[in-house]
Amino acid sequence: MNGNWLRVSPNELEKARTDLGWAYELAITARDDNSERWAATGKAWNGFEFLLDRLGFEIPLVMGAEAFVELPDVEPDSDEMFDFLEDLEGDWGYGPPSYLTPVDVAAAASRLATLTEDSLVRGVNPQELSRADIYPGPWEGPDELAWVAHCLPDVQRYFAAAANDGAAVICWLD
Repeated sequence: MNGNWLRVSPNELEKARTDLGWAYELAITARDDNSERWAATGKAWNGFEFLLDRLGFEIPLVMGAEAFVELPDVEPDSDEMFDFLEDLEGDWGYGPPSYLTPVDVAAAASRLATLTEDSLVRGVNPQELSRADIYPGPWEGPDELAWVAHCLPDVQRYFAAAANDGAAVICWLD
């Protein structure tokens, strides 16, 4: 599982709200071209979000704050959920994408700018992540925390650029 972001203009976000297939093609093209519009945390997504949550970071940076589609009220592993996901426009991976509005992006960029790799992991015992069943695990030592924290500078640059452009960000796991 990998956490992904796609920076989009407000107009592109509006188009994505009505045409997820178009948004999927835009996302995959940006990822395949390694465009500056695309960024990823790789497998560190869940650990990164855990560390941000621990610091009281209120914006769901990895999972997004707004849904493009409402998930059905069924068991996650049910045939109904499988059918729903199969009918989505594009194979986004692990469920439909969500997004952060330009206001969310600006707030996230501002808060991210105050963090350092050290402040992100200060006082964290890797076993906290294991007990919380944070992907990918196992969390056995400080090297795993450093691996997650190492994402921070790239994430800061990405969100600062998105905020500077007044952009929204589409979020998904694949």
